[in-house]
Amino acid sequence: MATKVNFKTTFEAAKTIEPIYTGGDVSHTSNGALLATCVDDGVLVVEVKTSRVLCRIEGDGEAVTSVCLAPNASHLVVCSRSLSLRIYALNPFEESNTLSSSLSRTLKPHDTPVVCSAVDDTGSLLGTGGADGTVKVWDIRGGYATHTFHGHGGVVSALRFFLSNSAEHSSLETSKSNKKRKSHDMTQTDVNHGSSTQSHYLASGGEDGTIRIWNLATRKSVATLDSHVSVVRSLDYAEDRHLLLSASRDRTIILWHTKTWKQQRVIPVLEVVEAAGFLSAGRFCFAGGENGAVRLWDTATGREITTKQTPGLENDAITAIVQVIEDDALLSIHQDQTMRLRSLSSLRTIQATDTVEVLPLIRTISGNLDEIIDMTCVGPDRTLLALATNTESVKLISIADKGDESFGSDIALLEGHQDIIICLDVDWSGYWLATGAKDNTARLWRLDPSSSSYTCFATFAGHAESLGAIALPRSPPVDGVAAKDPASHPPAFLLTGSQDKTIKRWATARLTYPPPSPEPQSVAKALFTRVAHEKDINAIDVSPIDPLFASASQDRTIKIWSLEDGSVTGILRGHKRGVWSLRFSPAGTPPLALPGGGSSGSRGLLVSGSSDRTVKVWSLSTYTCLQTFEGHSNSVLKVIWIPPATPTHDSESFSDSRHPQSSQPVIASASSDTLVKLWSPYSAADSDHLLTTLDNHIDRVWALTTPNSCYAGSKDRPPTYPYPLISGAADATLTFWRDTTVQTATLASKRATERIEQDQQLQNHIFSKNYREAITLSLALNHPGRLLRVFQDVVNLPEAEKESSSIMGLKAVDDVLAALDRQQIFTLLERVRDWNTNARTATVAQRVLNCLLKVYSAGTFVEMAKDRKLSSNGKGMKELLRALEVYTDRHYKRMEELVDESYLVDYTLREMDEVAGVAAGIDRLLAIENGKASSEDIIMV
Repeated sequence: MATKVNFKTTFEAAKTIEPIYTGGDVSHTSNGALLATCVDDGVLVVEVKTSRVLCRIEGDGEAVTSVCLAPNASHLVVCSRSLSLRIYALNPFEESNTLSSSLSRTLKPHDTPVVCSAVDDTGSLLGTGGADGTVKVWDIRGGYATHTFHGHGGVVSALRFFLSNSAEHSSLETSKSNKKRKSHDMTQTDVNHGSSTQSHYLASGGEDGTIRIWNLATRKSVATLDSHVSVVRSLDYAEDRHLLLSASRDRTIILWHTKTWKQQRVIPVLEVVEAAGFLSAGRFCFAGGENGAVRLWDTATGREITTKQTPGLENDAITAIVQVIEDDALLSIHQDQTMRLRSLSSLRTIQATDTVEVLPLIRTISGNLDEIIDMTCVGPDRTLLALATNTESVKLISIADKGDESFGSDIALLEGHQDIIICLDVDWSGYWLATGAKDNTARLWRLDPSSSSYTCFATFAGHAESLGAIALPRSPPVDGVAAKDPASHPPAFLLTGSQDKTIKRWATARLTYPPPSPEPQSVAKALFTRVAHEKDINAIDVSPIDPLFASASQDRTIKIWSLEDGSVTGILRGHKRGVWSLRFSPAGTPPLALPGGGSSGSRGLLVSGSSDRTVKVWSLSTYTCLQTFEGHSNSVLKVIWIPPATPTHDSESFSDSRHPQSSQPVIASASSDTLVKLWSPYSAADSDHLLTTLDNHIDRVWALTTPNSCYAGSKDRPPTYPYPLISGAADATLTFWRDTTVQTATLASKRATERIEQDQQLQNHIFSKNYREAITLSLALNHPGRLLRVFQDVVNLPEAEKESSSIMGLKAVDDVLAALDRQQIFTLLERVRDWNTNARTATVAQRVLNCLLKVYSAGTFVEMAKDRKLSSNGKGMKELLRALEVYTDRHYKRMEELVDESYLVDYTLREMDEVAGVAAGIDRLLAIENGKASSEDIIMV
């Protein structure tokens, strides 16, 4: 009889959207393809095109004050408030298309924190500016200071290396000093680049508004530019036009001619400038600051070529701008930690008198999503994710799995609420989104991705306190027109729950579309209002099959309501603390079989999560608790149902009652313990209810959603979204989970088959005495017992079969041990260590150890001790050799004691022989006297 095999449910974090910028300094490569950003006290190297993290540098516990990425991405320099400067060497890791980092050097460059830093175009020189007003130049590879410049009266705020013709400044330098310039070693102080007329210069700007130009060859100041009256924030150089650009918080940009070091042009920006630079080899310059707009000027005429833009909010202020040459775009970094990529293609054909509109926005990247409170998948195909992120706005990001850089990019920002948004919900169609906030109002938004239309449709005001729960219909209306064209027909109703302990139903179907005016329609009166609970209402959900809805509260109860008149139809009691979340089971969910017989009924199920750390499954037919799942170590904050996926050929072969891809949905729960757990209410045994635990967050998990919920119960549903579960947490991280149960089961079955075949091969080799293959396979399959038997057979061979020149007894075995790689040597030494602890197997262990120590040099073991990849359970070669030494010494002492004792045995035997001989003679004499023996017997004795 065939036995049904249950495979373990497995999920993996397929994709993650995590913070890539939390404020602070940024740096970039010369082409703008890579960006170094600060995340808390660490630094990330991010690919701008895909927002993918290529390298992660852990912090030293102090805030980062300056970060600098070499133009060719060969080095990364990190400075922090601990006064340390760390230089990391970056190397491409081709297998995973990432960067590997290694700490090259740690320095203390200044007695005060480093405020700004820069690397020259060759990637060999590093400039640092400290809060003490000093500027230092360092050799990155050598790690030593080549120059120290004094002159700034305060904090050095900007640095810029540039290469210029040294003859241009000869007159200035001669007028300052008549002394002869000494020749310097150009390898340390002047990067020549193959031309005797080219020298390296360093421009430094300070908070006092002055700019100093330093010649690295002469170690002197070439010029002091004193025209700004506030902090200099940016410096840039255009070699073709011999122009140096300086931008300051005094609301001006100044262009300096490097032949005379005089002002060529002053551009009034009329806003505090934080970032500026050249474009198109100095033909244009850009700037951005407190107004949050990227503006462009013609450097020849000083005319602004961008049209006037409306100033943004305080959080829209620009802190840095990066030119991305590959995309022909500018990446502006804003104070709200967002990054906006804008196209520069319009500059290619611009004429001298033309102007350009606002630079087209290519995409927006959220550097930090902040604490994710709630989320849901929206849009007709659920390829957008709406996020409530501890702000007054809803953020829409793309989660379309198209394999391009659009995944995770911002699509829209829904603004209108006056306080933090607490809850949100989407209707069955995906076109309508409802939000509830601390401003005591709810809003209904119309979302149409096809036309990029994301507008507030209506507002609902009536609650006395902030909203904590909101819900829209889960099933299409009976009206065929509204079901066929849901984008043009508002949902039938909206439910809201508040801290004022009331529930309201709003008649949204009466609202007109299109709206009579651009302003949102205001609704101030609800169809009914019910005092629902004794404490705050945390969750509301609508049944997809019956005219019912449910509410959960901090008063530890769940109430089931009639959708028609708002009457209570049932109360669910059983939780010992407040209930945070609840959700009706999807349409088509099969009933649960009860232990005593019967089923849960046809009205469906309801799942709830509570602060008592439990998840409960309730029957809507009897209003009783059917199952209680325990496993979380803290409050359960969110529960959802994951509907079954569309069956595939592979999944059908491994489908069973525990598999999420079978015909039965599973429950996902999120908790303050940072974990997400999957449960199956259809498992027969209590121990089988927990399918798996997902761990990829470091803070409480507030939000769970599934893109497949809109297809639950539908017979003609499209292919399932590849990530059936999405989790969002207070660590500002989104995790997209992929169900890998089928792949894991297939791989496990394949590996088991291969293992059986290899085991059979091993037994054949042992039987045939093919020692080379037997030893190699035993090591590969991790069979220490069989490996021991192979060595015992060789060691215990008859003397006639042993080879005198072999250590082990057979030359073939010696050759096998002499041809092992380092990992095999380490594994074999681990086995020898274990065998060496037992006196019965110590002989074999000592013979193998003797062979290894003779065929491999001491340098081999020294190199293995340095290789961290060889360590097992945190123990490396040093600990392994120490264990071998201790037991080997013990065996040696035991053998010495045995040899010493053998001499006593020899002595005793000799003495016994002598005593035995004297006694025999006496016995013969007595026998003669008694006439019992003859004289011949005595002679014989």
